[in-house]
Amino acid sequence: MVGPTRPQFVLFGSSLVQMSFSNGGWGSILSDIFARKADILLRGYNGWNSRRFLKILNEVFPKDNVVQPSLVIVYVGGNDSVGAHSSGLGPHVPLPEYIENMRKILIHLKNLSESTRVIALSCPPVHEEIACGNTSTIFSKLERTNELCQSYSEACINLCQELDVKAIDLFNAIQKRDNWMNACFNDGIHLAEEGSKIVVKEILKVLKEADWDPCLHWKSMPTEYGEDSPYDLVAVDGKTTLNPSDWTFHREVQWD
Repeated sequence: MVGPTRPQFVLFGSSLVQMSFSNGGWGSILSDIFARKADILLRGYNGWNSRRFLKILNEVFPKDNVVQPSLVIVYVGGNDSVGAHSSGLGPHVPLPEYIENMRKILIHLKNLSESTRVIALSCPPVHEEIACGNTSTIFSKLERTNELCQSYSEACINLCQELDVKAIDLFNAIQKRDNWMNACFNDGIHLAEEGSKIVVKEILKVLKEADWDPCLHWKSMPTEYGEDSPYDLVAVDGKTTLNPSDWTFHREVQWD
């Protein structure tokens, strides 16, 4: 492991997480925002449901680790909410079981340490026409409906309120965007760059407003090796230097 040790932010969940560093994804945006402030660690597993996550929870997040994450952003539920297949196979998990599985996951993450914070992302909506219009010859037709997505999203949010866990209502947040069905997805299900920007905006809002000590919002976190140096670029006055440690002019979006 390279040093110095920074706070660790772990992104944990299914394809919304695994793909979060692709094509301007929300994980890559967070890595840019938190450069020199926190390490963004990816633990994403495409296609997984809450049953599978429970089986590896102790391996990914051992309770006896000396260093525990400062923040875990967890997304589980999109695959659980897929309609049940007649064979009994597939990722579907009935809603009551999903709630209890999520309860175990969230309690485990909360109990990693006194300083570990948790944010849960709820199920986003889907572009039903595209999501259900599967013409693949390698897997059977999927049932992806916004009615199902909404029910799992609301269950996640209600559970988070019960457990005092911060939750982001992606189902409604994404639908606030004009032309959201075409703008926010690349295949009707997974997020395009515009959808990822919404996720980042909502995460930063939670981090800014949360009453956490220490604050995990990027503007409140120290910048690694951020002190002034005579080796920095010389200012126009020819006498002082300009510290570039916290410059953000390169960003397309100036995040708050």
